[in-house]
Amino acid sequence: MQEQNNFSSRIDFGLVTILLLLCITSCVAIYSAQSTGQYSSNFLLKQIVSYMVGVGIVLGVITLDSDQLKKISWYAYGFGLFVLLMLVIMPESIVPRINGARSWFKFPGFGTIQPSEFMKVFLILALANVIHTHHLKNSLKTIETDLWLLGKLILVTMAPLLLIMQQPDLGTSLVLCAILAGMIFISGISWKILLPIVSTAVLLISTIFYFILWQPDLIKKYLGVKEYQFGRIYSWLDPYNYSSAEGFHLIKSLLAIGSGQTFGKGLGSREVYLPESQTDFIFSVIGEEYGFIGSSFVISLFFLLVYHITKTGMETKNNFYTYICVGVISMLTFHVFQNIGMTIGVMPITGIPLPFISYGGSSLMGNMMAMGLIFSIRYHHKKYMF
Repeated sequence: MQEQNNFSSRIDFGLVTILLLLCITSCVAIYSAQSTGQYSSNFLLKQIVSYMVGVGIVLGVITLDSDQLKKISWYAYGFGLFVLLMLVIMPESIVPRINGARSWFKFPGFGTIQPSEFMKVFLILALANVIHTHHLKNSLKTIETDLWLLGKLILVTMAPLLLIMQQPDLGTSLVLCAILAGMIFISGISWKILLPIVSTAVLLISTIFYFILWQPDLIKKYLGVKEYQFGRIYSWLDPYNYSSAEGFHLIKSLLAIGSGQTFGKGLGSREVYLPESQTDFIFSVIGEEYGFIGSSFVISLFFLLVYHITKTGMETKNNFYTYICVGVISMLTFHVFQNIGMTIGVMPITGIPLPFISYGGSSLMGNMMAMGLIFSIRYHHKKYMF
């Protein structure tokens, strides 16, 4: 009995509450999204099952302390690379092409699994290990050691990034870049190195964007960008000229969210038809049925989640744990900003799901694995807090 009480006293019930509210929000939104009758699959039941599996993953990860996480980080990273490589070389009977991408393993009678969702967490562990080990071995910080650390971080990220780009999966590639950026900024690398790199990156992106708008033929010729990829950019900037193709989802999403106004139309009172709304455009369903109030509630939940993880990372005395928290924050923040942004026209459509709310077993279980790391930090280092 005493051991059970000790276990429960070390559980982060604040994080449990936030995840429970996200779970309820997800179930209600998915129930409404599938109630239009165009789907034969019960997405709500599958999402509940995925949440149950996710809880099991959390209970497994929470038992691992920092030393154990360091030991398994490279094994997990290597396993993730191996599985991503299998996606590239396996036949289409096992790795089908869905929406133009080979990102899922298909298992008869079980469904599909997207390995890249788990690779995000494996990458966070690997990068945290790289930074922690580097600082232990290089107590004297110089420009040379900072450059070496930056090179290692980029190298570790490039391996899974190149494999994911082969699928191709632009959304996940951007998430990996966001994780890398967050880890670089927390790593302690001198701004004398970072500032020129950031400035160059901004200039390069601005130049590419200029050529996409005014000189698209050069981009096609030298960068190999396909016509449909241009369509995503153009439909984002001017969706009404692409209303029958790439701009269809954005127009419908804007109409759904706008028609929700302040309080929404209520559960099951949707009027705007939006295909596959249970996945990437689940926020549009929430905006239409619950309006500005419901949308603000969802955004507030994510704010609380990020704040909670930030507080955890600041309070722990273990730098390895702090790096993990930064990686998880970078991943979740980019997911939320990109997903909600694309539903309201602020960001281009990339197919990134809304964490913990969009339907998708792999995405949900990958995010729950990340939460397992946060639970582990609280569980094993509660004595250092408050």
